[in-house]
Amino acid sequence: MTSPAGTAPAGKAAPGDGAVLGATPRDGGTNFAVASTIAEEVTLCLFGADGAETRLPLGGYDAGVWHGFVPGAGPGQAYGYRVRGPFEPRRGLRCNPNKLLLDPYARALSGSVTYGPELLGHDPGNPDEPSGSDSGGHVPKAVVIDSGYDWDGDTKPGTPHADTIIYETHVRGFTMRHPGIPPGLRGTYAGMAHDAATCYLQELGITAVELLPVHEYVTEEFLLDRGLTNYWGYNTIGFFAPHRGYAAATDPAAQVSEFKDMVKALHRAGIEVILDVVFNHTAEGSQGGPTLSFRGLDNPAYYRLVQGDPSKYYDTTGTGNSLNAGHPLTLRLIMDSLRYWLSEMRVDGFRFDLAATLARQDGGFDQLSAFFDLIAQDPVVSQAKLIAEPWDVGESDSYDLGRFPAQWREWNGRYRDCMRDFWRSQDTGVAEFATRFSGSSDLYGAGRRRPTASVNLITVHDGFTLRDLVSYDAKHNEANREGNRDGNDDNRSWNCGTEGPTADPDIGELRGRQSRALLTTLLLSFGMPLLLGGDESGRTQLGNNNAYCQDNEISWLDW
Repeated sequence: MTSPAGTAPAGKAAPGDGAVLGATPRDGGTNFAVASTIAEEVTLCLFGADGAETRLPLGGYDAGVWHGFVPGAGPGQAYGYRVRGPFEPRRGLRCNPNKLLLDPYARALSGSVTYGPELLGHDPGNPDEPSGSDSGGHVPKAVVIDSGYDWDGDTKPGTPHADTIIYETHVRGFTMRHPGIPPGLRGTYAGMAHDAATCYLQELGITAVELLPVHEYVTEEFLLDRGLTNYWGYNTIGFFAPHRGYAAATDPAAQVSEFKDMVKALHRAGIEVILDVVFNHTAEGSQGGPTLSFRGLDNPAYYRLVQGDPSKYYDTTGTGNSLNAGHPLTLRLIMDSLRYWLSEMRVDGFRFDLAATLARQDGGFDQLSAFFDLIAQDPVVSQAKLIAEPWDVGESDSYDLGRFPAQWREWNGRYRDCMRDFWRSQDTGVAEFATRFSGSSDLYGAGRRRPTASVNLITVHDGFTLRDLVSYDAKHNEANREGNRDGNDDNRSWNCGTEGPTADPDIGELRGRQSRALLTTLLLSFGMPLLLGGDESGRTQLGNNNAYCQDNEISWLDW
């Protein structure tokens, strides 16, 4: 097709332009580069302010990277890709040029996902055949961003692990009802950067905030059908883009700057920023899910496929897919993303959701996996705070607590279970309590790891809050509209005699005493304490132990 006015064909690429993936503004235009080892042709799609689409074939190809320079295209340009190649699901190949694909390296997005059969790469009536419906009007667009920003002398706090106290919270939930934050900034990065927020965290004495996912994500169709939303955000579609829903600004470039403003403000208060990242799966779901990006670019490179039947995904995450951390293309994506957030966005570390999945290079959990090796030798990423959720789902070795490499810290599930049982007078024993209290040497001592390898926790986002832990014997997840079937049944909680709220002063006093005992134990134990946001003030979710879809007063902090 013809080029937009004032541009040359995208195939006019300078040597080496394909080395940097993503959209890179340069003098007079932008270089576009995207990876696919199976594509036969990649087309760059540029979108005007009126939504009109102009298609330009990418003429450069080097070592699996398709690239081209477009004169006249600059910051603010919306774009996507279409890939022509084999559609053979039985071989794991799912290219379909009718599907507009997001750039995996997009720094910002505009628009949203509109669910419908147009998003499917396959024909709904015959999964072995490609869909003929165009998805262009149903998916977000990537936006070219200028990375320039004045950090104004920002310095990372660099708090030693031994002095670190982590506060797990949610950008929206923490700020949404704060009376000291202007209404227009509540629920946003700008609200998190406000003095009312940073001063509170500073006075509380924490040294780091661990933010629930802020990578761009989408809500699953089944939740929208129930009138709910994915509040926690564990459904990533853009590993380089800050989630637009948490920005007060509407312009994509301003959203990126707003995130940086938040980081700078927290650093100024002496508080580190740790991101909860989801590199174990993406928002595309199972083989029957929508084609938004990775699936249409290079399905076998990005996803683990079932041996013997590559039309299906091998899932160790419970979400329908697992990223293929054994493939160089996916490993590069993960490492480039980590370096970007550390260097360009200046965060201080990461908590890896279902981190065991990332170590499954050849199926089983492996301390010598390529992922761990790359982390260890990387001069930027190896210096960050690295925290693992040391388990995934469905495998005989899915619980890998204590098995991560030396520079990693791990959420200590055995600490959580022990302390909950001890303070509700279950048969835990003083020896077990003492071992957990003093740093869990049985888990980390053999590897000569320090007590700070243990991230000690009593409650986190997934499960009861501290208030609910001492107020409910059973979960109450009716608001999730799944018949109270979702969420964990093994809560190790005690309602102190009455289920839920009560005016009985004796029960109220007992619950207060139990809460203080648990918090005191957490803060005095050897290791790094992790405090769930709101536990310090008795936040309740009314017995909901799986509030992932509750973007409302159930989840928001009530100041």
